[in-house]
Amino acid sequence: MKHANVALFVPHNGCPHKCSFCNQKSITGRQSQPSPQDVRNAVEIAKASLRDETKNAEIAFFGGSFTAIERSYMISLLEAAAPFVKDGTFAGIRISTRPDYIDSEILEILKEYGVTAIELGAQSMDDRVLALNGRGHTEKQVEDAAKRIQSYSFTLGLQMMTGLYGDTAEGSMQTARKLAALHPDNVRIYPTIIMRDTELGERYLRGEYRTLSLDETVALCARLLDYFEEQGIPVIRLGLHDSPELKRDMLAGPWHPAFRELCESARILQKIMDYLKGNHVPKGNLIIKVNPKAISKALGQKKSNLHALNELGYPTRMVQDTGVEENRFTIEKLG
Repeated sequence: MKHANVALFVPHNGCPHKCSFCNQKSITGRQSQPSPQDVRNAVEIAKASLRDETKNAEIAFFGGSFTAIERSYMISLLEAAAPFVKDGTFAGIRISTRPDYIDSEILEILKEYGVTAIELGAQSMDDRVLALNGRGHTEKQVEDAAKRIQSYSFTLGLQMMTGLYGDTAEGSMQTARKLAALHPDNVRIYPTIIMRDTELGERYLRGEYRTLSLDETVALCARLLDYFEEQGIPVIRLGLHDSPELKRDMLAGPWHPAFRELCESARILQKIMDYLKGNHVPKGNLIIKVNPKAISKALGQKKSNLHALNELGYPTRMVQDTGVEENRFTIEKLG
């Protein structure tokens, strides 16, 4: 069955820091804090619309600092959600939080109320980059929190960002390696978007901070996607969700409504180019066969991959073939 989340946002509530990039009201499109009744209402609506799929769905509290919010308020939200998990209607509760707000007491509470998955906003595994961006935690705190979460048998998700102030593409790859070494069940990758009313926004307007371009970010995130999948770690999100508030308050940054598809297309093109180079394929017409499910990614947006191959001297026709595995391709040289 298809996976689904009943997403409830707790924006910037309880977070003790103002990170350089953070304007959560714009990113989430939410300004008010949900009440326990809001939780019940949202879950009831989802229950009616999802029907049988709820058994594979989670109630998700996003916002990045769930375990840092005022304790009684946190428990009241969990109490509203827990009955839907305990009666088997939903598979569990997912929360996102900070690595410096994880301890045994918190984990006992989360376990009691049916939380099954915890996502940690690591963002970087470089203490210098973390400090420059006002994160307020260290690499070691990410490691310690991850291990503690796993010791309680929660599903562990880790979140990272690319293009942070003071970071580099190689720095992001190093972060990915360190996160993979913690053996998370999944990861999310968020390119840094420069928002109004943030420290990064002010640095950008003063000319002190240059964000990565869309092309640079796509190339980097294609590498990251490849790396995590090679490690057997699913990337469950790549890029920010679209929202009117995001578009309104975004100053600059590598945002695109189909960002993941751009990355998928970029890595397919790179694999094709690596194959052509590695096998010394002479320039000329090609037929590339791909699985029908991958044809859109193989072609690229507006057939960008075909245009790129043509410019390299390889006029190409993409052919759909169910006999080819979804993430693979075959190449035939014509003439």
